[in-house]
Amino acid sequence: MGLRESARVFSRYGSPRIIGVFALASVVARLVMGHWGWSDLAVCGGILVVEPFLEWIIHVYGLHMKPRNVFGYRLDPMYAKRHRMHHRDPRDIPLVFVPLPVLAGFLAFLFAFSWFAFTTRTLTVTSFATMTTFFFLYEWTHFLIHSSYVPRSFIFRAIWRNHILHHYKNEKYWFGVTNPVADYALRTRPAKDDVPTSPTARTLGVDDEFTLIGTTA
Repeated sequence: MGLRESARVFSRYGSPRIIGVFALASVVARLVMGHWGWSDLAVCGGILVVEPFLEWIIHVYGLHMKPRNVFGYRLDPMYAKRHRMHHRDPRDIPLVFVPLPVLAGFLAFLFAFSWFAFTTRTLTVTSFATMTTFFFLYEWTHFLIHSSYVPRSFIFRAIWRNHILHHYKNEKYWFGVTNPVADYALRTRPAKDDVPTSPTARTLGVDDEFTLIGTTA
């Protein structure tokens, strides 16, 4: 499947459409507002630096969160449960995308952060536009990795290989999706043959009933 056909398939799903609308609308809004300054460049640059590490943190501590009992209640967020389903069947394209209820909450968080973190509305929109654009690129990259698209560029082949190793080699490494910067910095990008093949790469240590393997619920 080529990029054009990949884009057509990508555009059929709700998450990319919604994120794309927010990203495009915020970029257009920022262009209309004008009054550009070095502070806008600083905001974009700061987000660019933080993004790989935020992606890593969400993947490690959010998406790979295991179900647990807290004060008698089962804590198993939708995003973690959906991610386990994604690991069980990495080729199931609908499972690649962020679930819509999770997406709504995350977009609200990004907007709230942009609103309260900056004193001017121009920087608020700069921040939100930058983050939603990165979010859209994350969905696009993740989709391409799991689709039948064949990587052609050297850079995308490296990104594709890292994520495939995370799914099929060992789920405790290679957490970056759009880039491996955080994996390099946090030492979770070993050579392929330096780590064993994990028996829980597809289950994330949780059985078919979504309980921890080897433990009681």
